[in-house]
Amino acid sequence: MKKTAERRSKILQVLDEQGQVNVSNLSEMLGVSEVTIRNDLDKLEKNKLLIRAHGGAFKTSNIALTVTEKKKINLDVKRKIGAKAASFIEENDSIILDSGTTTFEISNNLGRFEKLTVISNALDIVNNLVKYEHLEVFMPGGYLKEFSMSLVGPMAERNFRQVQCRKLFLGVDGIKPDVGVYTHYMEEAYLNQIMIDSADEVIVVADSSKFKRSGLAYICGLERVHKVITDSAIEEDSIRMLQKNNIEVVIVD
Repeated sequence: MKKTAERRSKILQVLDEQGQVNVSNLSEMLGVSEVTIRNDLDKLEKNKLLIRAHGGAFKTSNIALTVTEKKKINLDVKRKIGAKAASFIEENDSIILDSGTTTFEISNNLGRFEKLTVISNALDIVNNLVKYEHLEVFMPGGYLKEFSMSLVGPMAERNFRQVQCRKLFLGVDGIKPDVGVYTHYMEEAYLNQIMIDSADEVIVVADSSKFKRSGLAYICGLERVHKVITDSAIEEDSIRMLQKNNIEVVIVD
């Protein structure tokens, strides 16, 4: 029993330091089976000390936020990024807006267009676009992920495979240097991969805090990203890393 308590305490310590944990990594670190680690995570979740996800877990404070609460975080920066991102959209464009609080801010800047096709799997974004008269708005269908207010699953995947758009504006939960971009959910990561295949240009919109985080689910490598729009708090080494990977970096003040 003492070893179990010590092991779970160590898991919480790693979780507090990193914001997330991975079953296979914990198994190797603590010298126990993955089954044991999964049992530990299940017990800790029942005690409301973390939130389980496919392959691991997250800190409660990291993930258990409603979309409304997330929109309040770094709101001024997200608004600036959203406005800058919208400036890269042209009349008669076709775009995909991924779910997310920064991509939502892009949807607040589309009133000037006379003709624009927008595809989004985010309920809050689609609802926001109703106020504009001249947009063609499409939803892919699917089942609802409550945390992100996004539609995912086989129906969404099948419908996104049927389209080809000029630009994808992708929201992410983390950017790992020289590796790629991540989200918290496996279903969203897989759908994001299909979105990427459906777009001529991939534009990541992410405030600078995302460069200090990762996520459980890998979306794509940096070679698939054409442009990153972020804020002036981004560190110089992150800028150099993106440019080394042939990514255009756009910084808002």
